[in-house]
Amino acid sequence: MSSSTGRFLVTGGAGYIGSVVTAHLLAAGHEVSVLDDLSTGHRDAVPDGARFIEGRVQEAARWLDDRYDAVLHFAAFSQVGQSVEDPDSYWRNNVGGTVELLAAMRDAGVRTLVFSSTAATYGEPATVPITEDAPTAPTNPYGATKLAVDHMIAGECAAHGLAAVSLRYFNVAGAYGRYGERHAHETHLIPLVLQVALGEREAINVYGDDYPTSDGTCVRDYIHVADLADAHLLALGAARPGEHLICNLGNGNGFSVREVVETARKVTGHAIPEVSAARRPGDPAVLVASAARAGELLGWQPHRRDLAQIIEDAWAFARRGRTDG
Repeated sequence: MSSSTGRFLVTGGAGYIGSVVTAHLLAAGHEVSVLDDLSTGHRDAVPDGARFIEGRVQEAARWLDDRYDAVLHFAAFSQVGQSVEDPDSYWRNNVGGTVELLAAMRDAGVRTLVFSSTAATYGEPATVPITEDAPTAPTNPYGATKLAVDHMIAGECAAHGLAAVSLRYFNVAGAYGRYGERHAHETHLIPLVLQVALGEREAINVYGDDYPTSDGTCVRDYIHVADLADAHLLALGAARPGEHLICNLGNGNGFSVREVVETARKVTGHAIPEVSAARRPGDPAVLVASAARAGELLGWQPHRRDLAQIIEDAWAFARRGRTDG
């Protein structure tokens, strides 16, 4: 695609990452429609200036036409634990929904796609940092559905000339103004830690303190959601007909659970008690991305790599309350 302004459909644009990407698209002068069924998203998270369509991704054909330049696809269930308990809903929504979306795009002549994939496609990696040529061996249905969609997109590119980029995220965190993380059932470390600081939770559970890391706790790669949004806009320009490009997105640095908790204590000024708990099955000691390909092919670099800044932005959002997006 050219660098001129365009018209885009963002599926799942009322969710955490989708809303931030939508805000970035609007700020760049693009016209954006958000398609979201609000099953996990929030109507007040849809940025002003975007057209909102309440509907399921399976129904995208009702609204897609050749006036759209591309689709950015975030409409997926994304809770690992929930996917283990209810795999059928994940296959129906994540895979079945994308089948219908790709067909709608083909029929409408919309030939560019940026897909929200995940590092969960890799499972437990043999080596870190993780590169895109690492074996894919998901350990849960969520990761398996995302990998299935990546395979589906590759087939669409080869058979029908789709131009597509899949972006595999690691741990997304932080906030962008009034757009931040709000889940009915929170499982991510930074929001959970901030809930303790807000008095909504008594303590933070630290699952395992005997890993082969500097302080015995798991190490993860945290990427600021605004850096992530930048990558999506760059991906639109990097997509080429008939090609499926896969890029990892990450900070490039790993932070342990205890580093996150200690940094949150400094940012918030709260004690944030922690409780040691047993290891969770399947938790690798270290997960860190290599984003070299994204740097080379997208021209992307994370600019908000400091853990304190990531937590400061998330803390500012958390203190705004849960009613303003």
